[in-house]
Amino acid sequence: MMNSNKMTINLALFGMTQSGKSSAGNILLGSTDFHSSFAPCSVTKDCSLGRSCHLHSFMRRGGQEVTLQVQVLDTPGYPHSRLSKKHVRQEVREALAHHFGQEGLHLALLVQRADVPLCTQEESSPVQMIQELLGHAWMNYTAILFTHAEKIEEAGFNEDEYLHEASDTLLTLLNSIQGRYIFQYRKGNSLSEQRLKILERIIEFVKENCYQVLTFK
Repeated sequence: MMNSNKMTINLALFGMTQSGKSSAGNILLGSTDFHSSFAPCSVTKDCSLGRSCHLHSFMRRGGQEVTLQVQVLDTPGYPHSRLSKKHVRQEVREALAHHFGQEGLHLALLVQRADVPLCTQEESSPVQMIQELLGHAWMNYTAILFTHAEKIEEAGFNEDEYLHEASDTLLTLLNSIQGRYIFQYRKGNSLSEQRLKILERIIEFVKENCYQVLTFK
C-alpha cells in the first residue's frame, strides 16, 4: 500500500521451529513485539501481526522522500512440536486473508538457519506450505532470510563460498525464486544497522516486483 509519500510493506515469516522467525520479525520491526526464546519445543503457537514505527525519509521515489512502515506476520513453526500440520496451515491461511486479504502481501520470507542444511523437501516443510498458501505465483513473492549467518564466518566461509557449497535442494530453491536471499548476522553491526540493511534488501525485491502484491480471499 502506498500514497505519494508513505509506503507500507507487508511481510509474512515462514520457517521451521527454532529457525529464528520471531527474532527476525523483531529486527524487521525494530521492536520486541514477538516472543522469542530458546526452547526444546515450538514457541510460537498463533499468528501475530506487528507494525513498525514510521521510518521517515527511508527512500526516494519519483523525486520525493518516502516514509516506510513495515507490517510483519509471524507464524507458528512448521512442522510444529504441538500443533498438527493441518491446524498450522489453516491458522496461517486465515491470518493471511484477515491481515493481507485486501492490502496484499509484498513478500514471504522463508527463515532458514544458515548453520542447518536445507535437505530434500518433504510435504511437511515450510516451502511446501508457502507453495500451498501463496499458489502458483509463490516464486515471485518469496525470499530466503538466512539467520545465524555469523556461523558462516566462524566456519571460515564468506557468503559466496557458502552458497557455492550449499545443497542441491537449496540451490534449486534459490533458482526458483530468482536468487532472492538475505543474510542476517547476530553480531558485529548494531541491530539498527542490521535492520536497515535487511529492509533495504527487501525494498529491492519489492521494486523488482514493481510493488505488486499477492492478495488473499
